[in-house]
Amino acid sequence: MTDTVKDATKQSKTENHIRAILVGGPSSLPEMHRIQSVSPQKDKIKIVHQGGYEHFERRTCGSDNGPGEIHFHWTMRTKVAE
Repeated sequence: MTDTVKDATKQSKTENHIRAILVGGPSSLPEMHRIQSVSPQKDKIKIVHQGGYEHFERRTCGSDNGPGEIHFHWTMRTKVAE
């Protein structure tokens, strides 16, 4: 019975996520990283890539493709601190 409760909790968490498409950035960023599952309230995404971080920010003006999908546009790259 506890497994059913756990599964229901996991399901409700994923239902609250939407598809995020990452636009721009380096061409070497793999396509599999350009689609993320995020909370609808998320405004920024940071992806580890080739010794640094690629930063993407949500654009609200005309970049959403309707419910269930939002676009994040590349803004900058930062290096990993050593």
